[in-house]
Amino acid sequence: MLISKELNAAINVQIGREFGASHQYVNIAAYFDSLSLKKLAKRFYKQGEEEREHAMKFVNYLVDAGGEVKIPAIDAPKATFSSVEEAVKLSLDWELEVTRLINNLMDIAIKEKDYIAQQFLDWYTNEQLEEVSTMDSLLRLVQNTGPDHLILLEIYAGQKD
Repeated sequence: MLISKELNAAINVQIGREFGASHQYVNIAAYFDSLSLKKLAKRFYKQGEEEREHAMKFVNYLVDAGGEVKIPAIDAPKATFSSVEEAVKLSLDWELEVTRLINNLMDIAIKEKDYIAQQFLDWYTNEQLEEVSTMDSLLRLVQNTGPDHLILLEIYAGQKD
């Protein structure tokens, strides 16, 4: 086995969080769809798929490292939102939390001198820079356009496809 029990357990927890994030992004996308913000919804459906891919990368890593996959129960995602800003803020807050969680995984790998895990986790640390930056920019756009000009967000989202 190429992975410690401590890191294996922490990665299993992260797998659940990634699957939970996937569900949350799908709910956010459905909320945007209900507002006829189709392009913004498309971005969040895609984000939901990406979070599932992140979870599966962790699953595959555990299998390859001889670890044990134990996916924890996943809490139901938030389903209703009072505004587009609330939904996007939730997304940014989640990405900031994931950054903290990935850093914690890296701390374990460093403490254990698990260089293979460190190399694997490097991809996630780089990914988080992009994720946080993207959600932060989107939140600032939502705040700057305001609730009465959501069509501008649709135009922006269409340009990012």
